[in-house]
Amino acid sequence: MTGFISGSYPALFLSSLRPIKVLKGSLKFSVNALWLRKGLVIFQFVLSIVLIIGTIIVARQVNYVQTKNLGFNKENLIYVPFQGEMANKFPLFKQQISGMPGIKDVTRTDQPPTRTGAHAYDMEWEGKNPDTKTVVIHVTVGYGFLKIMDLQLLQGRDFSKDFPTDTLGYIINETALKLIGYKNPIGKPLSIFKDKGHIIGVVKDFHFKSLHEPIEPLLINLNEHIDWGNALIKTEAGKTKEAIASLEQVCKQLEPKFPFNYFFVDEDYKKLYDNEQTVSRLSNVFSFLAIFISCLGLLGLTMFTAEQRTKEIGIRKVIGASVSDIVMMLSKDILQLVIISAVVATPVAWWGMNQWLQGFAYRTNISWWIFLIAAMITIIIALLTISFQAIKAAIANPVKSLRTE
Repeated sequence: MTGFISGSYPALFLSSLRPIKVLKGSLKFSVNALWLRKGLVIFQFVLSIVLIIGTIIVARQVNYVQTKNLGFNKENLIYVPFQGEMANKFPLFKQQISGMPGIKDVTRTDQPPTRTGAHAYDMEWEGKNPDTKTVVIHVTVGYGFLKIMDLQLLQGRDFSKDFPTDTLGYIINETALKLIGYKNPIGKPLSIFKDKGHIIGVVKDFHFKSLHEPIEPLLINLNEHIDWGNALIKTEAGKTKEAIASLEQVCKQLEPKFPFNYFFVDEDYKKLYDNEQTVSRLSNVFSFLAIFISCLGLLGLTMFTAEQRTKEIGIRKVIGASVSDIVMMLSKDILQLVIISAVVATPVAWWGMNQWLQGFAYRTNISWWIFLIAAMITIIIALLTISFQAIKAAIANPVKSLRTE
């Protein structure tokens, strides 16, 4: 459809010309036709600049989510989903795996670290308003979970075998503490699923979901005897292959009927942003195509302008104009179009990318220098595009241009 419309306009325009005017050389183009050409160039460059700005902002956001401190250490962290009777055999699994090549530490969790999302709706605490509706994320773990995840303990302590009552103890995050409102939370009563317990620790907020979502209240309880979940393993740096071989050996020995499956927590985290990675790649491609098409239009406008002003250029050279003067004369009007495009594109790009960033609870900021860089890139590309044709017109022999009828 675009090709048909693009081809129809010049075909209809040329077929409407009066032959006598064409042969006499008295053909003149109207002001409206000139503004149409300039309008198309501005439109093309507006799209190009918007895409350049979008490409930079998307790349910054992707880098932001990949490098942001999540509040836990996702490196050298592997989880193995329990299959068959592996959950019930976890104590034996933990005993056999500990000390094997590449294995640093082992615990268990009912949910993978980057896919924690089990909601609980009946958390109760002392002084709670009966009308308050609470929704918290509930995680069940084994001993050493905080250590393996490298979570920062702000108050209290971790679960410990030295305290048998820790099966009724809870560790909460900062967001949950703000919800509950305790001033001195350690030892204070807390219950969930009607199981009465008490708070033994508070950890610093960490991201257990993607950065699209805000951190929710989190409640962690201890249970090493649930019959589902995952083994969470911390491996020694640089010994991943040895660790996987050790895990596979023990898993096949304890549960030979099921295939051995394992997942890297850092790779799981990257998969949370597959859409953003795709958008980043597509924006790079479309930005290149838009700039290329815009440059073709700019080159065509420059050639047309130079052709229309052939005699003017010849006269200016005869009366002493230098090559640089001619190049500047031809470039000035074109650069004005690019600058107008940058002015128009800036608020459009800001609005569009601001809307896109609203999809992230945690996001990078839109800095002013992004718009400046996009404008400078476009101006440089435009100058490179028009410079060849402008110089060619400027160095042409004025005698030939003035003699031509």
